[in-house]
Amino acid sequence: MSPAPSRHAWLDVTAGVAGDMLLGALVDAGADLAVVQRAVDAVVPGAVRLERSEVMRAGLRAAKVDVVVLVDDPQHRRWTEVRAMLTGATLDPLTRTRALDAFARLAQAEGRVHGTSPEDVHFHEVGALDSIADVVGTCEALRLLDVGTVSATAIAVGAGRARVAHGDVPVPVPAVAELVLGWPVTAGVPTGPDVGAHQHPDDERPDHGHRDDHTHRDHSHRDHDGDHDHDHDDQDHDDQDHDDQDHDDGSDREHDGTDPAAAARPRQVGELATPTGVALVRALATSAGPVPSMTPEAVGVGAGTKDVPGRPNVVRVVLGQLASPRPAPGPAGPHGDAPGTAGPRDETPQVVQLEANVDDLDPRLWPGVLAAVLDAGAVDAWLTPILMKKGRPAHTVHALCPAGAADDVATTLFATTSTIGVRQHAPLHRRVLGRTWRAVDVGGAQVRVKVAHDAVVVRQVTPEFDDVVAAAAELALPERIILDRARLAADEAGLRVGSALQEDIQDAPLDARPQEDR
Repeated sequence: MSPAPSRHAWLDVTAGVAGDMLLGALVDAGADLAVVQRAVDAVVPGAVRLERSEVMRAGLRAAKVDVVVLVDDPQHRRWTEVRAMLTGATLDPLTRTRALDAFARLAQAEGRVHGTSPEDVHFHEVGALDSIADVVGTCEALRLLDVGTVSATAIAVGAGRARVAHGDVPVPVPAVAELVLGWPVTAGVPTGPDVGAHQHPDDERPDHGHRDDHTHRDHSHRDHDGDHDHDHDDQDHDDQDHDDQDHDDGSDREHDGTDPAAAARPRQVGELATPTGVALVRALATSAGPVPSMTPEAVGVGAGTKDVPGRPNVVRVVLGQLASPRPAPGPAGPHGDAPGTAGPRDETPQVVQLEANVDDLDPRLWPGVLAAVLDAGAVDAWLTPILMKKGRPAHTVHALCPAGAADDVATTLFATTSTIGVRQHAPLHRRVLGRTWRAVDVGGAQVRVKVAHDAVVVRQVTPEFDDVVAAAAELALPERIILDRARLAADEAGLRVGSALQEDIQDAPLDARPQEDR
C-alpha cells in the first residue's frame, strides 16, 4: 500500500470559487494535466478534453483550465447514476472517495432546495460533464500533489440578486446557501468606481453561464447555462438554470463620477461561488482560516473567465508541510511525518454522523446490526441506551461515515433495524491517534496488541480480544489469564504506555485493521 499523502493545501477563495478555478490552481501548482485527463476519461470516456492556457487577471498571471465538450448530446444523469459511474471507474481510492463526497453534498443541497430526494436530483446536460470533469479532476490533482489535508479561507459568495430562468433569486443562490452551512462566508463586495460589477467568477457574459467559453462540437451553447445546472424529474427548474438576461445587480448603472457617495458605496457583485466549487471546498477542507503555520513548497493560481479590473478573479492554492510544535527531525515516519512531529491525525477529512432511535428491536440483533453498518462504509458505530417518551427503554444507534457512504449506511440501518427514520448531522472533523499492531507470543499462541501513539510516545496498549478468545480456546485457559499474559508480553516487548515510540513502528493500513478499529 502506498504511503498516506503528507502535504497540506491551503485554498484562498476570498475572490470566490468554481470547480475549474480550483482545478486550474492545482494544475498551476504542478499537477500533471495528462494524468488528470486520464482520471476524467475513466469516468466519462471520450466526453471531454481538458485544455490549459496562461491568462492575466487584473494584472496577475494565472492558469485557466477549460473543459472542451466532445459529444453532441450529453446525457441527463441522476446523482445515483453519477455515483455508480464514480464507483465503477478505475480511479485511485482517495480520488474516488473525495469525488463521491463532493457530489453527495451537491445532490443533498439541490434536493433540499427543491424539496426532493437527493437520489432524484438530475445533473443537467453539460453541467453533468463539466461538474464531473471539475470534481474528478480536482480530486485527482490533489492526489498527484500528495495532498492529505486541506484548509481554506472564508468563502466569498457574492451579493445582490441573480435573474434565472424561473425568476429572480438572491445571492448566494439557494444551493450555495445550503452548502455553506457551518462554514464562514463573506459577500466579497468591493467598493468604489474602479471595481466593475463582477457577475460570477467564471462568467464571460452577463447571464452567468460560466461554461459558455467551452467548445462544443456542432451545437449551440444556448442550451447549457452553467457548471452547476441541475434539474429534477419532470421539472425544468433550478436556481442555477440561467437564461439570457443580465443579473439584476445594479451592474448596468456605471458610476460617472457625479455622485461622491458612490465611490464608497458597496457594489453588488452578483454570484462569486458556484455550487460545484463550494461542494469541493466543503468536501475537502476540514478547517477555515488564514494560511496556517507551514513551510510552503508550491503556489498555484487558477483563473475564472471574467477579468475584473482591480480585482483578480482567481483561486490560489499554497502547498507545503504543516509546522509542528515538536521540532525533532528525522527520517519519514508514519503518514510521511518525521518521528516526533505528528500529533493526532485526520483519519478521514470529514465524516457525517447518522443515528436512529429504536425501541422494539430484539437486543440479540444489535451486534449484527453494528457489523453490517461497518461493512456498509462506516468508520465507527455504537449504541447509546436511552429512555423514550412514556419511559420506554430504547437504544440510539450511531454511525460515523464519509459523506459519500452516508446513503449506503442509512440504507443498511433501514434494512437491519425497525427504524423508520435516520437523522444526519452536519460534517464533523475526526481526529485519531496513530495505530499499529504487534503480535506477542502467549504460551505458543499469537495475540495481536493494538498500539496507539502520537508519533512521540505510546498512549494506549490493548490486546485484541478476538485473539485472546482464540488463544484461550487453543490453550484451554481462561480468557482473563490470556489477557493478563498478553499485557505482560507486550510490556516485556517495550510496548508500554508512556514509553518512547519505537522506530520500526508503522501505522497499520485501514483495511488491514480489525473492523472495530476502523
